[in-house]
Amino acid sequence: MSANPTSITNFDPNGLGYAGKLFGLPFEPENSQLLILPVPWEVTVSYRSGTAGGPAAILEASVQVDLFQEDIRDAWKLGLSMLPLNPALKADNDNYRLLADKYIQWLQKGSPEADHERFAAVPDIINAACRKMNDWVTEQAEKQLDQGKLVGLLGGDHSTPLGLVQAIAKKHESFGILQIDAHADLRPAYEGFDFSHASIAYNFLKIPQVQRLVQVGVRDVCEQEWNLGQSDTRCQLFTDGNLKEQLYGGNTWEALCREILAALPEQVYLSIDIDGLIPQLCPHTGTPVPGGLDYQQLMFLIKMLVRSGRKLIGFDLVEVAPGSDGGEWDANVGARILYRIANLTAVSQGKLHWG
Repeated sequence: MSANPTSITNFDPNGLGYAGKLFGLPFEPENSQLLILPVPWEVTVSYRSGTAGGPAAILEASVQVDLFQEDIRDAWKLGLSMLPLNPALKADNDNYRLLADKYIQWLQKGSPEADHERFAAVPDIINAACRKMNDWVTEQAEKQLDQGKLVGLLGGDHSTPLGLVQAIAKKHESFGILQIDAHADLRPAYEGFDFSHASIAYNFLKIPQVQRLVQVGVRDVCEQEWNLGQSDTRCQLFTDGNLKEQLYGGNTWEALCREILAALPEQVYLSIDIDGLIPQLCPHTGTPVPGGLDYQQLMFLIKMLVRSGRKLIGFDLVEVAPGSDGGEWDANVGARILYRIANLTAVSQGKLHWG
């Protein structure tokens, strides 16, 4: 059953959704207010692969998500859809991922001199490919932003949203970034790759319009990243360990959320690496780490952000990887996070309203 603009009036949000449509909703990009840009890219992942399959897996799982939101009126009517997956981008990812993986294995072996000539040019090749991907993301995002649409990005690894943030920076003089993540991602050119998934926050900070970077849930950080975060006044880190210590000491999650939000300006870009959550919610993500936020803690924080009057001007959800055995749990969780943050973004922009 195909969807078209006239089918909206006949759509039953309590029944079966449209096959192949994000959340089964009866919307096309042209009649949507919020568009999801899928980016199946994981060229620089340094541990487990699979996140390039995230967008397709979440799209498939999304039709099982119930559309009713108890605190948001007529949430499904937002006009939410996903742009088509780009097969050329996925093909490039697959090719360059093989090359990058061989290079990383060479580094892990101590960079044997016998293979130096073979691998010397790899960082430049991968950097050029990633720059091309970033430029494509920027171009796609700008097309939608110029039409007054909201844009969210679905990765892929955490390197993928740089182009979106660069596009948003052309529309806003200043904004903050709220990053939910197990990692600080402040490594400069990790493994020789300028656009590594482990360097996304470092690259965010190169954008002049980024006024603040607030990181929540981090529990795996190297000394170089720690020192950089401490020395840059734009950065504020709420480690998972410190947050849990305060909770165990009697503080409330609501009070901690207020402290987190106080560090953010009025306009906020939200970047969610799924590994910021407890590993039970994302067992197949690329670099899982013990600890993290649970699902409701994350949702409560974002809801408080919107309730505070701040505007979400864009978002990404990255590092969701389907199980190699065909398991759908990661995509199931990712789809629910995506639906909720899309709706909360729309509320913050006045396109949906509290119920």
